[in-house]
Amino acid sequence: MNFTEQPSGYRHLEKMDTRQLLENINREDATVHQAVAKAISQIEKLADAVADKMLAGGRLFYIGAGTSGRLGIVDASECPPTYGVPQGLVIGLIAGGDGAIRKAVEFAEDDSEQGWKDLQQHNVTGADVVVGIAASGRTPYVAGALELCRKNGITTGCITCNTETLVAQHSDYPVEVVTGPEFVTGSTRMKAGTAQKLVLNMLSTTVMIKLGRVEDNKMVNMQLSNEKLVDRGTRMVIEATHLPYDKAKELLLKYGSVKKAVQEFVGSTF
Repeated sequence: MNFTEQPSGYRHLEKMDTRQLLENINREDATVHQAVAKAISQIEKLADAVADKMLAGGRLFYIGAGTSGRLGIVDASECPPTYGVPQGLVIGLIAGGDGAIRKAVEFAEDDSEQGWKDLQQHNVTGADVVVGIAASGRTPYVAGALELCRKNGITTGCITCNTETLVAQHSDYPVEVVTGPEFVTGSTRMKAGTAQKLVLNMLSTTVMIKLGRVEDNKMVNMQLSNEKLVDRGTRMVIEATHLPYDKAKELLLKYGSVKKAVQEFVGSTF
């Protein structure tokens, strides 16, 4: 069923005042978390599959077009600084290439062969997992890639906002979050995009925790790429070691991560 293309439940949007527009958009957005909650069992299966592959040395690929592709790239690009994993462990691919991140590339999503070609540029193998992201569930770039992945023994998943879709048919672990018609008919950057972002947050965060990149509730492996993060890391070191701020910061900067700094301090006290 193509729920995302059904007519909006609101009419004559141009006649609404600003307050009405904002309240109605917010009212629709409030339904998204409920749709995601219904798909948690599916997200659980996908997260466990991804974690198992990555613990065995595999990688996670996201592949999508337009908004879906951009969301995958955002999630992939935030894993190294947040969790200290190597670049290239989580990879986001978008129809039309990196230029499409900022500017839409016409008809790029309609090429059913290019997705597989893009994955081959990264030497995708059966050790990896490929997750297709497509609100409609029928994007040729994504569906074609997933189909060929399965034919080549590569584990597949998807995040879509419709049911009985082509991308789900080609997925070992489909995630279907049915968000329904958009406030502006067919504008899937809205509720569907929000749902996809929520699922990506849940997926990558859960996987990174299972990979041991979080301790207690702390990002102990985060990259120290700005003063805010250095200060946050310093306070984590203080919490674990009770050192003065200056000493904790010095230790953190010397060893490059909260985890290593605390390990070195604990080891040196014995």
